[in-house]
Amino acid sequence: MRLWVDADACPNVIKTILFRAAERVEIPCILVANQAIAIPPSKWIERKVVSSGFDVADNYIVEQINEDDLVITADIPLASDVIEKGALAINPRGELYTRENIRQRLSMRDFMEQMRSSGIQTQGPDTFNQKDRMAFANTLDKLLAKRRR
Repeated sequence: MRLWVDADACPNVIKTILFRAAERVEIPCILVANQAIAIPPSKWIERKVVSSGFDVADNYIVEQINEDDLVITADIPLASDVIEKGALAINPRGELYTRENIRQRLSMRDFMEQMRSSGIQTQGPDTFNQKDRMAFANTLDKLLAKRRR
């Protein structure tokens, strides 16, 4: 199992949780971004800088993942592609994307994008908070424990 992080928009507090988890369970954690992301020195943590462009980092992740990998992303189309390949995906707020909920998430995303493109002002996501951080840490721990069995 490897942890793949869609790192451009991942909150720093989530990266810190991932770094600690990678060290604790000795699992590779790869941060993919179109710019250099600061990482601590570790044999378990690496970064992959991809070229700039629409979905370049997402496409790289999808090309590289295996079924037993876990991807951390808030990007719903990327999560859908990850699930399609048989891997797991969670967002930085700790929500596990599944075959059962991904279509609904894609539909809502598309609907909100249509509203914004027609000029309707929509509210962005809530501010990332301590509850979100704890939910992410709990979901990650459960998934890592389940995969290590």
